[in-house]
Amino acid sequence: MIFYFSHVAQQGFQMSQKMSLNQVLAPQLQQSLNLLQAPMMELKAMIDEELQSNPVLEEQAALDMEARERGGDEAEEVKVDRAEPPSDTQYDPTDESNAGEPVDDFQKEINQLLELDQGWRDHFSSNNIPSRNSKDEDEKRQFMLDSVTTTQSLQDFLLEQARLSDLSEARFKIAELIIGNIDDTGFLQSSLDELVFSSACPRIEIQAVLDVVQSFHPPGVGARDLRECLMLQLKRAERADSLEYRIIHDCMNELGRRRIREIAKKTGETVDAVQFALERIGHLEPKPGREYMPEMEQFVVPEIFISRGDDGEWKVTSNNEHIPRLRISNAYKDLMVQSATSSDVRNYIRDKIRSGKFLLKSIHQRQSTILSIAMEILKRQGEFMEHGASQLRPMTMSQVADVVGVHETTVSRAVSGKYIETPHGVLEMKYFFTSGLSSKDGASLANTSVKEMLDELVKKEDGTKPLSDEDLVKVFNGKGVKIARRTVAKYRDELNILPSHLRRVY
Repeated sequence: MIFYFSHVAQQGFQMSQKMSLNQVLAPQLQQSLNLLQAPMMELKAMIDEELQSNPVLEEQAALDMEARERGGDEAEEVKVDRAEPPSDTQYDPTDESNAGEPVDDFQKEINQLLELDQGWRDHFSSNNIPSRNSKDEDEKRQFMLDSVTTTQSLQDFLLEQARLSDLSEARFKIAELIIGNIDDTGFLQSSLDELVFSSACPRIEIQAVLDVVQSFHPPGVGARDLRECLMLQLKRAERADSLEYRIIHDCMNELGRRRIREIAKKTGETVDAVQFALERIGHLEPKPGREYMPEMEQFVVPEIFISRGDDGEWKVTSNNEHIPRLRISNAYKDLMVQSATSSDVRNYIRDKIRSGKFLLKSIHQRQSTILSIAMEILKRQGEFMEHGASQLRPMTMSQVADVVGVHETTVSRAVSGKYIETPHGVLEMKYFFTSGLSSKDGASLANTSVKEMLDELVKKEDGTKPLSDEDLVKVFNGKGVKIARRTVAKYRDELNILPSHLRRVY
């Protein structure tokens, strides 16, 4: 019984120790995980922020620039192999056992610390070390901002046309109300009743102004639904007496289901005539405000480059161009061993150096992990690099994690939001992780490869006799790929391929 309580007490002590340790490590570990998961430009911003908040960190590029300005041997930039951990992580100036460090004999007020920090900043400034926000950088930044063009919104464009129209002041206010209720796609989001209620104007007046707004550019703007939008476009093109107008006016439900024979019967036209009319309808714009919609451009920076070397072999390189090259300031290291340095100042510097060292280690670990994962991707996806998506092989994060020697969740964090530049374009690292299907020869095909095969089969099919999902299964089986009909349907939906009865050409 005594042993039992002793054992429980020991377990409790160990648990308490572990919890205390976790509490101490949690902020640093969280920082390390955040650095690992952050995309390239976000990583740069995080490092820049740390560089500003930690005075013992300095950027090597600024020091190289200073050396070049002084000239001499110092001007020769030191080549750093980024595959190796920073040398600053090997030396520990915070070790209390340093023989050269004097014993603290007195205390100084904390204000000395602030004066010290400002003093070193003044020292660096007096030695012409360029600031991170130099005049040249500010001018370049301002030039970039001044060069950015603003895209006119659809609503602004419509208001300009309203001002140029022969509208009375009262009707212009109604036009403003209508335009304010038009969304970015060009559709009116309020009913006439709602506009009448909001404006307290007669319905006939609202309709008259709406007719004016619907005459504005782009064609189809101000429509209340797709049917009205397409009809407005045809009227603008003077095709109100065309077959396509009749189809949209009378057969919208059948058109949505692509029931060509029913449309032909209802309109009294031939199947060929209806088919031709549908092709012309397909050239109309379903979102008239599309050209004025704000562009959501996404700029990505590759973390990894995969290219063929001069020897013909594939090579993997890390993109370190945007990562500031940091080191621990020698000035603060020297300050640690000066007898005049108070204990408060020494403790402050010690904490900042520890924090800086952890940051350097975390950055190196991040780059090393991503590089190792990329090398394993190249090893497993060599055929993709040669021939493209058709040769993509199944690969899981668990498989890569076992080879790299990390946990699966680490691989997931490392590839999240990261991109690789390959001979076949810039792709997300997650692109290469996919499950697969078995073939009759025992090989495996990635889902992406199967989807590409499916897309090619549909593109080459006879339009008058499109392949059903069951037919596609038989074709895949003939090629040695085992696949279920529901899987074909799933992939077809993901590729935005219509079912066979909607793909038929009459």
